[in-house]
Amino acid sequence: MSDDESAIRTLIARFANAFDLKAWDALDACLAESLHTDYSDLRGTPPETVSRRQFVELRRAALDHLATHHLSGNYDGAVDGDHARCRAAMMIWRRDDGGRVLNTHCLYDFELSRSAAGWRISSITQRVLWSDGDWAIHSGIQKV
Repeated sequence: MSDDESAIRTLIARFANAFDLKAWDALDACLAESLHTDYSDLRGTPPETVSRRQFVELRRAALDHLATHHLSGNYDGAVDGDHARCRAAMMIWRRDDGGRVLNTHCLYDFELSRSAAGWRISSITQRVLWSDGDWAIHSGIQKV
């Protein structure tokens, strides 16, 4: 594995762990200044381009009240100069204070760009394989 591939895997792990630790500054540090996102499988909303600060704030507002655990693996990617792609399988467990859960099995397609500060995520596409539980606990989801 190359140094770039190792750095990208580490970055994706930091991205996932930031949600669980509610480490919103750490999440911000994983992202490019603006990023393309496609969460249409989960949310039923169209893809969009947002600032990293907007991305972080939307996730904080939707997830701060939930206990979460993001587990990623099965990394499959390629580096081409200062750009890279990486697919990661992810399992996301969510639980609210009342014990209700929403668990999602998905694939993430990340696009990354090298910056002076290192690799940053510039695009995120989430493809939901399936979810189990109570969709109502996640305020970031518009479909129920």
